[in-house]
Parts: sequence; structure tokens; C-alpha cells
Amino acid sequence: MKWANDSRLIFWSLELLIVATLIWVCTQISFLFSPIGVFLSTVFTPLLLSGVLFYLLNPIVRLLERVHWGRVHFNRTGAVAVVFVLLLAVLAYGAAWVVPRLVNQVTNLIGNIPDFARSTEAVLQDAARHPWLKQIDFTKYLDQIQAAFSKYAETFVTGLTTGIGSLIGTVTSVTVTAVTVPVMLFYMLKDGEKLMPAIRKWLPAKHADQTMELLKRMNSTIARYIGGQIVECLFVGTFTGVGYMVIGQKYALLLGVFAGLCNLIPYVGPYLGILPAIIVAFTISTNMVIYVIVVVVIVQQVDGNLVYPNIIGRSLQIHPLTIIIILLAAGNIAGLLGMILAIPLYAVVKTIVQYLYSIWQLEHPVASDREILKK
Repeated sequence: MKWANDSRLIFWSLELLIVATLIWVCTQISFLFSPIGVFLSTVFTPLLLSGVLFYLLNPIVRLLERVHWGRVHFNRTGAVAVVFVLLLAVLAYGAAWVVPRLVNQVTNLIGNIPDFARSTEAVLQDAARHPWLKQIDFTKYLDQIQAAFSKYAETFVTGLTTGIGSLIGTVTSVTVTAVTVPVMLFYMLKDGEKLMPAIRKWLPAKHADQTMELLKRMNSTIARYIGGQIVECLFVGTFTGVGYMVIGQKYALLLGVFAGLCNLIPYVGPYLGILPAIIVAFTISTNMVIYVIVVVVIVQQVDGNLVYPNIIGRSLQIHPLTIIIILLAAGNIAGLLGMILAIPLYAVVKTIVQYLYSIWQLEHPVASDREILKK
């Protein structure tokens, strides 16, 4: 027994030593892997956008394949072509109506940054006259706000003058992405249904059914999450923007779009989405701050009690505390993109683990189950 324990200790010691050696060697020859990293970073964004659009548009393509209008029937390629035409029409409408207004509001917002400091100072001075707030010294807060706005303005101007090279690089990257995404999306929609049968051909017959079932569950989890999140973000962004317009909030369209995008981040997103709106409202009046909070609370309550349960539901079955821990870790590791991708990645990994564990339970029943089977 002692010899067996010593052998096991030696085995694991050698394993750990080999792993450590491999890690050290990889750090010494990291320059060999840099082209792979550049390739993956270049392909990642177009592939991610194409995948998201695939999960959004694939149900529409399937619906068109099943629908018959008299003698008119779409095959897969024809359905994809129709969906592409509809997508281009939506994008053209957005580019003609939404984009100019967003650009105009962003330009006005940047141009009015110096006025925000003065408006905030006036609001704080009015608040200081309130009987309940006379005990608070607002002078130091006014100095801090003015210093913060001045620093931001200097940083913005400096970045604008020195960032021409990065701007050109960003425009180039966006152009490449805009060209490659439609091509990748077309072939994904056209040949996506052939992927599962192609994978099955390369699998051993013994594990083919189990692997295909696992892939189907992973695909269902991703499709349900992506589709639900997009619909939820559209709902939050649209009705938050409409609410801001009703109460007379400045930059309502821009702030509504920002709130919808922030809603991609579970739990934390709504709080991030309301911050710019509160800052802008605070420069108008304290009543506007209250109105903004009321609008956001109403939209989030409707979303949390009606939209989210019915569209995404509790199918992911992830505890809120787990989500918060994942978001904190992902935010420190990969920033905003990590916070957006962490939850669906965790849901996929959880699906894999649960499915593999269920298979293991079937192949290794407990002693009581074995006795029942023998009887």
C-alpha cells in the first residue's frame, strides 16, 4: 500500500513538473504564437457579430421555408435572400433616421459639456438654500465638479488631437468588419443546417447520439439567450427613450439607446444605463432627476416582471449571486466585452457539465439502483 501511494505521488509530481515545464517553454517562445493571436483577434469580432445575427435571423429563415403562398415556396437560399433584403431595408431605415439624430445628439452633448458644470453649480446652489440641506457645505463639491469637468475637457481635446492614427485604424477595422460580416452571415444561414450532419459523420458511432444531443442543447441555450437578450434590450431602449421624450429629458434618443445597450449586462446594466441620464437631468432641475428615476423604475419593473420571464424565462437557472460573481471576475479579466459574454459562456459550460453528469449517472448507478436493477 505504501509503495502504491509513493508511486502515485511520484506520478503526479512528474505530471505537475511536465505542465510547469510546458508553461515555461511557451512563455519563452511566445513570439511564435503572436500570429495566431493576431488572427484570432481579427476574426473574433466578425465571427461574433455573424453568430449573433445568425441566431436572430435563422428562425425567420426556417419560417419562410415552411410557409407556402399558393405556388410560391422558398428553398433555403431563397429564404436567406428574402431575409437579407429585409435586413438591408431595416439597416437603411436606421441609417437614414436614427443615425443622423444620434450623431446630432452626441455632437450637442460634447459641445455642452462646459455648460454642464455651470448648470450643476446652479442646481447645487439652489439645493443649498433648502432648509434640510443648509447644514451641508456644497462649496467643496462645486470645486470638485468644476475640476472634474475641466480635466475631462482637457483629456478629450488632447485625445482628439493625438488620436488621428487610432481613428484611422478604427475606421479600417469597422470597414473590414462591415464587409466580412454579411458574407459570413450568408454562408452561416445558407449552410448552417448542414453543420450537425457533417459533425456526426466524424464522430464515433458509440458516442454520436450523445454528442449530437449535447450540441443541440448548447445550440438551444445560446439561441434562447441571444434572442431573448436582443428583444429585451430593444424593449428597454425603446421605452426608456420614449419615456425620456415624454418628460422632456434632453438627448432622449441617445440616452435610450445607451440604456438598451447597457441592459446587455445582467443586473449591473440598468444602473449603468441610468447614470448619464441622471447627470444630464441634474443639470436641468431636481424634479427632472425624479422624473428620470420614475421612468427607469417603471420600464425596469415591466421588463423584469413581464418581458424577461416570458422571453428568456428562468431556463438558464443561474442564481443572481453567481451572476454577480461572474460579472466581477469577467469585468476584471476582459472588461466590458467580458461582462457581456460571460453569462452565455457560463450557461453553455453549465449545460455541458449537467449533460455529462447525467450521462455519468446513467452509466454508474449508485448501489441501491444496482440492486433494484438486479432484482
